[in-house]
Amino acid sequence: MAGVRADPTWAPVAFGRRAVPQLFEELQKPEPGRRLRALASLCDLVHDPELLYQAVNGGNTELYQAVNGGFMEQLAVLLEDEDPLVKVKTCELLHQLTAHSAGRTSVHRVLNRLALLPAGAESLLSLVPKLMLKLRHEEDEEEEEEEEEVQVLLLSTIACCSRLDAQPSLSSDGVSLLRRKLSHRRPDIRREAAAAMMALSVPVDGKRQVCEEEELLPVLLHLLQDEDVDVRTNAAGVIMNVAIITAGKQRCLGLDVITVLLSLLSEEEQEEEKRRRRKALVVYSLRALTALAEAPDGRHLLLEHLPLLVRRSQDAEEDQEVRRAAQTAVEVVTWTP
Repeated sequence: MAGVRADPTWAPVAFGRRAVPQLFEELQKPEPGRRLRALASLCDLVHDPELLYQAVNGGNTELYQAVNGGFMEQLAVLLEDEDPLVKVKTCELLHQLTAHSAGRTSVHRVLNRLALLPAGAESLLSLVPKLMLKLRHEEDEEEEEEEEEVQVLLLSTIACCSRLDAQPSLSSDGVSLLRRKLSHRRPDIRREAAAAMMALSVPVDGKRQVCEEEELLPVLLHLLQDEDVDVRTNAAGVIMNVAIITAGKQRCLGLDVITVLLSLLSEEEQEEEKRRRRKALVVYSLRALTALAEAPDGRHLLLEHLPLLVRRSQDAEEDQEVRRAAQTAVEVVTWTP
């Protein structure tokens, strides 16, 4: 009887405690074929929950040291490998790692650090639909602290990737999923969800989906008064983007968004640090008002508050970018055919 032939796409590994550490060593070899075979073997091995649990939690000392001694960082490097097959297989392995309850926070933390870099975010774009599925799955879990931390990391990673290309998120029902996160009790989850929504509202298709999503704009209007300044800023950014299209203007005017935006501009901060933190919020609010002033009803309402806009545009102590945004708003509001 002929013997069973080994799968040529797998790396030859030792049995027992040395198996995974040996594969980690293979990932650092210069030959792409060896890296690819090691990744394929690791993908198969991490299907064993007990093995992964030992790797993450120290049940196997050698395995634990290998995983926590730079393994995740090594995977981050492989996501930028010159061989496209290595990058694809690395994404597959990372996706499998995030599916395990053991150590998923550390996995998502590494993914998030990678997504903060443009090249890293680009390499993770193919993972976005799976990250969206993971985020949806987190909704069904009991809201324990670890699950919520994973949500924060997921949302931040999705936001970074979506700033580079929003289409993968938009095609994965991202607008609807993120809307539900905007009302979360934790400000950091609201903040990251609003940041991701802002990224999704940049392309025209995203603007349209935001306008069509039931109850989304009212939620954003509520977030303009959130206790967290970054939540308010991101919400204002979404409204700024959406107000560019006709449907967005109509929805915003119908919700009296102008009144809330003007109230944000009326708030004066004397402390330099607080003014710096509110700069983006003020700029986004001014740009949103400028877009709404392009509609006759919006211009008519804003003419009644022209002194506020003029003051913002002429204040010598005001930030230069804020002054420019206010000057543009004044020009649009006072424009006559």
